Amino acid sequence: MAAKGWTFGVIVVALLGTAVLLIYGTQRAVPMKYLLPGMLVMAGLQIWPMVFTAGIAFTNYGDGHLFSKETAIQYITANSVREVPGSTRYTMSIAVPDGQPKETGDLVFLLTQPQAAAGDPPGAPEVTVGTTEGLRPLGGNPADVALTATGKVTKAPGYQVLSGREANRRSKDLASFAVPTGPDRGIKASGLSEAYEGAATVTYDPATDLLTDKETNRTYRAGNGRFVATDGSGDSFPQGWLEGVGLNNFTRVLTEDSLRTGFVGAFIWNIAFAGLTVIGTFVLGMLIALLFNDPRLRGRGLYRSLLILPYALPTFVTALVWRGMFNQDYGLINNLTGLNVDWLGSSGGARAALLITNLWLGFPYMFLVCTGALQSIPSDVKEAARIDGASGVQTLVRITMPLLLVAVGPLLIATFAFNFNNFSVVYLLTKGGPFEGGQTDIGATDLLITMAYRLAFSGSAPNYGFAAAVCVFIFAVTALMILPSFRATRALEEVN
Repeated sequence: MAAKGWTFGVIVVALLGTAVLLIYGTQRAVPMKYLLPGMLVMAGLQIWPMVFTAGIAFTNYGDGHLFSKETAIQYITANSVREVPGSTRYTMSIAVPDGQPKETGDLVFLLTQPQAAAGDPPGAPEVTVGTTEGLRPLGGNPADVALTATGKVTKAPGYQVLSGREANRRSKDLASFAVPTGPDRGIKASGLSEAYEGAATVTYDPATDLLTDKETNRTYRAGNGRFVATDGSGDSFPQGWLEGVGLNNFTRVLTEDSLRTGFVGAFIWNIAFAGLTVIGTFVLGMLIALLFNDPRLRGRGLYRSLLILPYALPTFVTALVWRGMFNQDYGLINNLTGLNVDWLGSSGGARAALLITNLWLGFPYMFLVCTGALQSIPSDVKEAARIDGASGVQTLVRITMPLLLVAVGPLLIATFAFNFNNFSVVYLLTKGGPFEGGQTDIGATDLLITMAYRLAFSGSAPNYGFAAAVCVFIFAVTALMILPSFRATRALEEVN
């Protein structure tokens, strides 16, 4: 891991190993023996993703901004290499020195002149070694060198020749590797079997921090994570580098007109979607639970089993089935009702379709929760209310509902938080659409989480940093809305 540059990973593994030895290697710390596995899972699946997301929210991490500035310069200059007219083409083998791993070892080119072939003496002068320091003779025992009929080296003393598959795995390293042969010149790989001598048309001057394109005589200065032309045209190289941008990603959400309008609309719909889903599923689930809580009703077990089927089916299957039923031309809903509603093509229809689908998916859960809570309410409390002359509605409102809310209140809050980030239903049913008014980033049914997903992965230029900033907004908004709800639930418990 350290050889690949994963120093942080090595430190984490070392700390974990030390903790395991200290805790499980002694008879003390018995509680920690049971707590440590859960703490590690929580740290790996919750705390680390939160810290990582919050960290990249303050960077320009995204398409063209994935690596360091040094790597970007190497990539730009390597991509500008053009074959020198009249230069020699080499037959090439890719190798690493003996004793180094093939996956991470120093790359070496074993080069032969075109005339080198199987009939030439092994180890002929035409066979040379190309490294980052330049060219040198192969050396070693000539009898240990093996060439193919085309002059490709298959065996050489002191080196491990990579197979085609092994070399292909190191394609990123090959793209930036060159054997220097002169000022701004070097030997580059052309595929996995040939190499050519080329010259870079773009050079970097560390003293002035400028890139110079010799073909166009233009210079490029570093700025905002990429090299931009100094002539004021705004042209830049597509390869940039990762750097901190402070609060720019957060202010961008609130200052850019197109994003601000779409963000506010998605935020309002996000709250409405989560709130209406919780209200609808709770009311329907509670009413059905009250109905089947009557001991005089026969076959309650069978009815309850049938009612939880939507909850038992996978969400991705149910959502796709509902998507087919909402089809305007061939969908079951329009065919049965005689309507011609464009459920998925209009903003109002798509939102209604989402709420209906989520009601179908969510009410069995509320039905189960309310059934358990109702059965835990002492029957003598209701009986006392009837003796005092309370009607059925009064008993429900003043006795049953307060006791029910104490039990299901935290679950309602959790349901709201879940539906506030209910990515799967929205993406499978509407994919966040329809997109109206020329808007391509934010659709009519987009939640903040689906908007963040599209910005990070689905656009033409994914922007992970900006998407992470949106996720931080989501976390903050969810926390601000849920904390008062917990206080209200605690107050309700104290009253009861």
